[in-house]
Amino acid sequence: MTATTFSNPLAAISGGEATTDRIRHVKLSTLTLPLQTPISDAKVLTGRQKPMTEIVFLFAEITTQDGHHGIGFSYSKRAGGPAQYAHAKEVADNLIGEDPNDIGRVYQKLLWAGASVGRSGVATQAIAALDIALYDLKAKRANLPLAKLLGAYRDSVQTYNTSGGFLQAPIEEVKERASASLAAGIGGIKIKVGQPDTKLDLARVTAVREHLGDDVPLMVDANQQWDRPTAMRFGRVLEQFNLVWIEEPLDAYDAEGHAQLANALDTSIATGEMLSSVTEHISLINNRSVDIIQPDAPRIGGITPFLRLAALADQAGLQLAPHFAMEIHLHLAAAYPREPWVEHFEWLNPLFNERLETRDGRMIVPNRPGLGFTLSEQAHAWTTDTVEFGTN
Repeated sequence: MTATTFSNPLAAISGGEATTDRIRHVKLSTLTLPLQTPISDAKVLTGRQKPMTEIVFLFAEITTQDGHHGIGFSYSKRAGGPAQYAHAKEVADNLIGEDPNDIGRVYQKLLWAGASVGRSGVATQAIAALDIALYDLKAKRANLPLAKLLGAYRDSVQTYNTSGGFLQAPIEEVKERASASLAAGIGGIKIKVGQPDTKLDLARVTAVREHLGDDVPLMVDANQQWDRPTAMRFGRVLEQFNLVWIEEPLDAYDAEGHAQLANALDTSIATGEMLSSVTEHISLINNRSVDIIQPDAPRIGGITPFLRLAALADQAGLQLAPHFAMEIHLHLAAAYPREPWVEHFEWLNPLFNERLETRDGRMIVPNRPGLGFTLSEQAHAWTTDTVEFGTN
């Protein structure tokens, strides 16, 4: 009887340190994207904010000794962009010489480098751009879309449009843009509500539902402008429209109030986009405040904390609908176990050379490695400052 021999696939691999590459260069850029039309949601109509005219971005580009490259971004609306850029400039040099694979350890290093200003808000939003760039780099090195690197559950994600439903737009324009979104392969429509006079909101929702018909997924977003009694009363009125969800009916930090709504209403409650840490979202989960949780990876500090939150949300049985930044969130939503939604905004299109495809109500995960985007000439033209660390 002949003995069978088995080869050891590790035998030819020499021992030694696991590290094979190091970060040698980091470039930070800040740029301002102007919006074609000033944007108003309910916060403007209640006098709490001015119309939004621009978005300020923080971009991070990371290069390794072996020539691998990653790009990530964070952003701020109305205020905070310069602060993000300032904080990133103070901590980014901590990346030089680090192994780009060690994203968790590097993240902790960056947190502690700026610990005196906290672990949420501007401090972690600045780190987010660096963290996202490291994930982009890792996926590119593996020649995989980020969703595939993370472990995708699907190759496309349900998508809905928000950019056509703001309150500065007349209702006829809202209806026209909704029709255009559906024709472009987008599956659902979200419109803004939360005006001081709820009768105006009711007329707006009625008009859009009649225009779309009963079968098109429809969501509404009050942008935190109702108090608890108004949200409860109007939430009951909205039951007739078969909405997918009511978004941000109350102050973002009112976990108890959102829990009361989620328990009392048939329509799902969604919130979370304005929270800037995993800890704040845990309060929503523990209080059963939401049916659909809406984290924003750049706002909560990047992909590292987003994945931690996603695991907690899945265990709690929650649906996921990440806020804004579809260029990042498409990949993260594709890797969520439960069927999610991703928000369609075309606002960032001028920043990138590539486009995302929508078809049959879904956004398609691109087959390009990493996030699948490169900065356009327009993005470079809108850049107002850059700083570099390490050796280029």
